[in-house]
Amino acid sequence: MLSRNAFLVDIVQEKIGTVLKLDSIKNGESWKGYDFLIFNTWHWWLHTGRKQPWDFIESRGKVKKDMDRMAAYREALRTWSKWVDSNVNTTTTQVFFQGISPTHFNGKEWNGTKSTTCTHQIRPATDLTYESDPPPEVTIVKEVLKNMSTPVVLLDVTRLSQLRKDGHPSIYTGLKGNDCSHWCLAGVPDTWNEILYAIL
Repeated sequence: MLSRNAFLVDIVQEKIGTVLKLDSIKNGESWKGYDFLIFNTWHWWLHTGRKQPWDFIESRGKVKKDMDRMAAYREALRTWSKWVDSNVNTTTTQVFFQGISPTHFNGKEWNGTKSTTCTHQIRPATDLTYESDPPPEVTIVKEVLKNMSTPVVLLDVTRLSQLRKDGHPSIYTGLKGNDCSHWCLAGVPDTWNEILYAIL
């Protein structure tokens, strides 16, 4: 079963418009009773404008037009973690969380120029210049998982995927624009799957 909810928490249509509810996870009912649960979120949290699927964010009972996305992400993950801790039977269900999938819009990350993107990249990065500290969204995931009572396996794909600036579809689709956040298939996601298979 695939449950497509990019934010894990609920997005609800209300009179004022579409509301992202950071403290509500009613859609979690559909996750119960499975042998394996694999969760993933982050990619969609930074979307704005017409790519943003909500009009408002509800945080701790207050409705806002917007808020700091890192704070919203942290709050949503805490809601998800409470749901998992309260609803998952670990004798029958194993829980995984896929780590952050990086983008390649800024060439400075691999020793290029800031204006360089993944477009026309045909080789993986070899001279890794990424900061030694993980991106803040990775730190949030690890912090939330560490504070859970339910054991959750982190599929930490961030660092290995950072090396694959060449793995995005930009130069292969024939379409205009930079798609430096999605991945080619076959490609990097197959490596993520191999890691999952090895754990299973």
